[in-house]
Amino acid sequence: MYSKFENSKGVPDFLAYELGEKKYKYCLCIPIINEGDRIIRQLERAMQNGIQEKVDIIICDGDSTDGSTATDRLEALGVNTLLVKKGPGKQGAQLRMGFWYALERGYEGIITIDGNNKDSIQSVPLFVEKLDEGYDFIQGSRFIKGGKAENTPWIRHFAVKLLHSPIISLTAMHCFTDTTNAFRAYSKKYLTHPEVQPFRDIFVTYELLAYLSVKASQLSLRVTEVPVERKYPASGKTPTKISFFRGNSNLMKILLLNLFRKYNP
Repeated sequence: MYSKFENSKGVPDFLAYELGEKKYKYCLCIPIINEGDRIIRQLERAMQNGIQEKVDIIICDGDSTDGSTATDRLEALGVNTLLVKKGPGKQGAQLRMGFWYALERGYEGIITIDGNNKDSIQSVPLFVEKLDEGYDFIQGSRFIKGGKAENTPWIRHFAVKLLHSPIISLTAMHCFTDTTNAFRAYSKKYLTHPEVQPFRDIFVTYELLAYLSVKASQLSLRVTEVPVERKYPASGKTPTKISFFRGNSNLMKILLLNLFRKYNP
């Protein structure tokens, strides 16, 4: 059985399949669309590391058609809830859907991670620890002590180091080292702060990630980084939803709009 959520301001219409009761203080939201075997392998790694015994796992699906989100399979892999976006928008809309649902369900903090099996999902307890310590924004980084970057395409490495991280750090007025990384966590206090307002339709693609990377430190909330690992395939196609020319030009536009605080309420 599922619940239908419609006409919530700033949140796309979606379906919620609750595969279990709310168990934990925090949840792990994983935005996906047609990730196929990658999300299955990632959830298997999560189970091997007992992540489903530390946080509730919520899949934030963009309405996949590849069969990877069959509820019986997800339930067997420790998933607590499947959300299926039916309204417009891409990753930003999926995150708004997940955040809104998680806050309505009463979670005190939300961890996010990509669903393409590149990230060290076993690092989730580090984010839980920092949320428990009272941090409001926790950024995962492969570039700090204890982190690890493996097979990162050279153009991505230098884009993060020389362009993305410096611009985000300048905007945030705080030094962050791995700002394209969606492995991060947010406190309820941060997401519900009256000067944040994440539930707005302007957040369609990657705008929300950029905005939430900088707003916490601008508001003098507590921010930090934790070490994580990100491993790209040694060969074959790089798992990404960002096209080389159009996608990266859009990212640059988002960075500049964010720099000039155009996403502020």
